[in-house]
Amino acid sequence: MTTQHNASYDSEIQIGIIGPQPLIELTSETLKSFPNFQPQFYNFNSLNFNSEALKDLMSHVDVILFTEYHVYELAKQQVEFSIPVHHVPLMGTGLYRSLFLLQNSYGLKGLSVDTVELKYVEQILLELGEQAKEIYIYKKHSQGSKIQKIIEFHRQNYLTYDTVALTGIQEVADGLAEQEIPFEWVTPTQQDLIVSLERALLATATRRNKEAQIVFGLINIDNFKGVVERFTSEHDVQLLKLNIQQMLLDYMKQLDGHLINLGGEEYSFITTRGIFERETRGYKFIPLLQDTKNELDITLSMGIGFGRTAAEAGNHARLALRQSKELGGNVCYIVREDRSVLGPVDITTHTQYERYDLAITDAELLERAEKAGMSAAYMTKLMARVARYRKFDYTAQELASTLKITVRSAHRILLKWMDAELVEIVGEEKVTHKGRPRRIYRLSFIDDDELF
Repeated sequence: MTTQHNASYDSEIQIGIIGPQPLIELTSETLKSFPNFQPQFYNFNSLNFNSEALKDLMSHVDVILFTEYHVYELAKQQVEFSIPVHHVPLMGTGLYRSLFLLQNSYGLKGLSVDTVELKYVEQILLELGEQAKEIYIYKKHSQGSKIQKIIEFHRQNYLTYDTVALTGIQEVADGLAEQEIPFEWVTPTQQDLIVSLERALLATATRRNKEAQIVFGLINIDNFKGVVERFTSEHDVQLLKLNIQQMLLDYMKQLDGHLINLGGEEYSFITTRGIFERETRGYKFIPLLQDTKNELDITLSMGIGFGRTAAEAGNHARLALRQSKELGGNVCYIVREDRSVLGPVDITTHTQYERYDLAITDAELLERAEKAGMSAAYMTKLMARVARYRKFDYTAQELASTLKITVRSAHRILLKWMDAELVEIVGEEKVTHKGRPRRIYRLSFIDDDELF
C-alpha cells in the first residue's frame, strides 16, 4: 500500500482515490483541474486490499473514488461505508477507445469480457457500425470473483473460440499478458474521470454545506482610459458602457447574482458558491472574459473572494483582483477563506492551476526577497508558476517565456536574484548560431518539497 498526502487547506474537500498505480497517476493528473479537491492516494488491488486501512481513510476524507470497479465491489463486501463512495464506470469514452484499439489490433471476431456490462459493449459496437461474432461475458458470483478464475475464463475462451479478452482489471490484464493471450485493458479517459470527480464533488457534505456561502466578485475593465480614448464622442462612450453593463447583467443572470456598478470601470457582484462552482464547472470556465473581448474588443480582470463573512469575502475579492491585474488582465483569480490563491480561471477546461499563499512565513526567504526588490506576494506567485513546470534550471530566455515577460526583464531580474543569492549559475547552453553561450541559472530558493 502506498499513500500520498499533501498539505491541506481548510477550504478543500478531502477525497480518497483508490486503485492501481497507473490509474492513480492518471487521476492525479486530472485532479489538477479540481483545485477544491485535496487527494489521498491508496494503491489497492485484490491482493493487498486492507479493510482496516480503508476504514481509517473514511475518518479522514469526505468522499472516496475507486478507479476500478473490481476493487470497489471487494470493498463493499468488507466495509460499511459512512461517507459517499463512487467508482469510475467503464461505459464512457474509455470503453470506446478500448474497442477501437482492439478492433485495429485484432479485429472483432469474438470477445471475452469481464467487468464491463454487455449492453454497453453492444451499444458502442452498434454506434461504430461493427458487430462481434460472439461475445462471452464473465458471470460474477455473489462472493466476488477471484482473479485467477477470471484469467482462466479468458484463457478457455481464447483456446476454444479464438476470442480477444476485454478486461477492466489490471491484475487480469497482467495475467493475460504473461500467458500471451490477446487482450485490451479498459481504462478510463480523462473525460471519464472528470465526470466521476464532478459526481463525487456534488456528493460531499462539505460541498453541500458551502452551497449557500456568499461569493463576492469584482470586475475591472482593463485600460479603461485607453479604451475611452478610442471614441470621438461622449455618445459612443456611453453606448459602450451600456453594452458592457448589458453583457455583465446577462452573465449575472447565469450566476443568479446581483450586479452593482461601482462607477467608471469597476463593478461588483454577489452570488452563492454552489451556483458559482456549477457555472464555472469547478473554477475552470468563465465565458464572459472571451465574450467581452470578441464582441466589444475590451478585456476584463476579475477577482473572486470566498469568506466566512461577507466582509472577508469582499476583502479577498480585492486581493484576487490585484493578482489578475498583476498578470496583465483578461484573467480571473480566486482568493479563498484561508487566503490561498487559485488561478488563473481560464476560458478553457484544461487549465493547470497555480496555488499559493499570500504570505511567506520563512523570515530568511523574506529578507532575501526584499533584497532582490520583490514583495512577498510576488515571490510566492513566482514560486507557484515555476513549480507548475517542475523545472529549476533556466536560461534567461526560458524564464522569460515561463513568466511571460521580456528577455531583457528576465536578465534584469536574474541579476537581482544573484545579488540576493536566490539563484546560481550552474552551466552554459551552446547555441547553434553565432553568439554568446546562454547561461543556465538554478532557482535555489525553491526546493522540491515546495512543489504542489
